[in-house]
Amino acid sequence: MLKFLCGVLLTLGSVLGPCAQAASVLFLSPGTSTETFWLSYSQFMQAAARDLGMDLQVLYSEREPETTIKQAREALQGPNRPDYLVFANEQYVAPEILRLSEGSGVKLFIVNSALSADQLALLGNREEKYPNWLGSLVPNDEEGGYLMLKELIRLHPPVAPGQKLELLAFAGLKITPASQLREKGMMRALREHPEVHLRQLVYGAWSRQRVHEQATLLFKRYPKTSLIWTANDEMAFGAMQAYEEAGGTPGKGALFGTVNTSPAALQALLDGRLSVLLGGHFSLGGWALVQLYDYDQGVHVERYGGRDRQVPLLQLIDREQARRLLAMGATQNYGVNFRSLSAKDRPLSYRYPFSLQTLMH
Repeated sequence: MLKFLCGVLLTLGSVLGPCAQAASVLFLSPGTSTETFWLSYSQFMQAAARDLGMDLQVLYSEREPETTIKQAREALQGPNRPDYLVFANEQYVAPEILRLSEGSGVKLFIVNSALSADQLALLGNREEKYPNWLGSLVPNDEEGGYLMLKELIRLHPPVAPGQKLELLAFAGLKITPASQLREKGMMRALREHPEVHLRQLVYGAWSRQRVHEQATLLFKRYPKTSLIWTANDEMAFGAMQAYEEAGGTPGKGALFGTVNTSPAALQALLDGRLSVLLGGHFSLGGWALVQLYDYDQGVHVERYGGRDRQVPLLQLIDREQARRLLAMGATQNYGVNFRSLSAKDRPLSYRYPFSLQTLMH
């Protein structure tokens, strides 16, 4: 395989070792280059790459699926092909990237959003058509959406018999599997709580500004709203701003829940403005590199837990964990020995310990 630039290469602050040793990995981030979640995601991947001796390059699509496809085409059909291409099925781009990969020799690995059941059905025989597609690693998005609403309801003071709790929900994008699954989890929790009335569910496209505009109207329409479920932190902050402008105090008049351990979200939890926070999935890319490192060492991806795996990374963050995550993010020192997680030469009963606990040890 052709490598990226040989010698010593600086990519997002990582110094690479000898070219003969370094497997080259290109990660196509579906987020923007200023989005805290995807920046922290890349930082954790860089920490893993440094530890594992891998050459990692990250490109951002700025939330434009056409850009992701263009980046993939260049990587898969251009002169400097990486050994591994890592990407997400954000806005359903995966089938096109798989198609572009045919004959490229590049190994593919999917993170965060896997193919939908419909997409898989259309693909046909995966092993025959796309032998270089190694596998996928995704978080427990459905459970995350469920846990968030359950915890919001638990924290809310009980309502009088016959009274309803009013809920507003801000999902991400209709065509993003992660957003769909979080929404599905919220609906599951809703079915268990007939005392909660979902007033409206809107799609905020992961955007603070868009949700600020939506929430400004919705708080006027539903002034008794006391639970706000949001699929990411940027949207939570947009909703909070609108709530404050309407004269409310987040955490007092209404409880806000969200996903992503950005410094601002962690601080909002510590300040009591956010009542419920889930996170841990920023570590997915780093864990994926451990699997690719193992593959490079001759360990088959389907051993030690299966080719396509879901990891329970989304969990409720308490205040102590929030403080520790804030400190880690500030130093970008996660204290993880990624090589020690390798499955090479382990018994078949071994399972990768990919979890927030591995970070918090």
